[in-house]
Amino acid sequence: MRRPVIAGNWKLFKTQAETREFLTVLAPAVANVDHCDIVVAPPFTALAAAADAARGTRIAVMAQDVFWESEGAFTGEVSAGMLADAGCAGSLVGHSERRQYFGETDETVSKKIGALLGAGLRAIVCVGETLDERESGSAQAVVEKQLTGGLAQLTAPGLSHIIVAYEPVWAIGTGRTATPEIAQEMHRTIRDVVGERFDAESADALRILYGGSVKPDNVADLMAQPDIDGGLVGGASLKPDSFEAIIRYQ
Repeated sequence: MRRPVIAGNWKLFKTQAETREFLTVLAPAVANVDHCDIVVAPPFTALAAAADAARGTRIAVMAQDVFWESEGAFTGEVSAGMLADAGCAGSLVGHSERRQYFGETDETVSKKIGALLGAGLRAIVCVGETLDERESGSAQAVVEKQLTGGLAQLTAPGLSHIIVAYEPVWAIGTGRTATPEIAQEMHRTIRDVVGERFDAESADALRILYGGSVKPDNVADLMAQPDIDGGLVGGASLKPDSFEAIIRYQ
């Protein structure tokens, strides 16, 4: 049985004070939740504050990005070891906004995954197609390429330390959501691709999240699909009440 994950990606929002305030409200509200893992991914500047505020709670803290080298002349970058030092359990990798605005590639995704696992951390690996790619009929090919390239250096044992998040780019922050059936179809494709690359047992154990305008009013239908194991939540994760409602999707 795959344990569900509800993860909140805060993107470029929240100061340290706002982060502490958020977790002071959310942590007791979800203290009795035991059906899923809960993750928040604040900006770099608030990671240590989040880890401190979340200590002893059911909430894990992850970063939104990481660099693949452990140290060196890489101005502006943050290593996996630094994330661990700040109290992080892992990081997102390959988010569509990193690909779109900052030149992230399947090769750099692969290197970042290696850095995280080498530091004893976990990775949430994001894949997904644009609207043009979906309308042209190449959505599955695009996602398969991102998966095979991003997981190229991974072995089957390493697969147990990653989570995949399918985020259709056309549904991020647009208010548009893939129907549960569309999302399920791609999640099934992802599991099949991973099974071919590794083995059926590893693919069956892999947790795959849906990320694309997840909200309290659509999360239950998404979670009812057999291959959807959680959500990577954007805007709806910024307020404790809406994020709690998503966490309590059952």
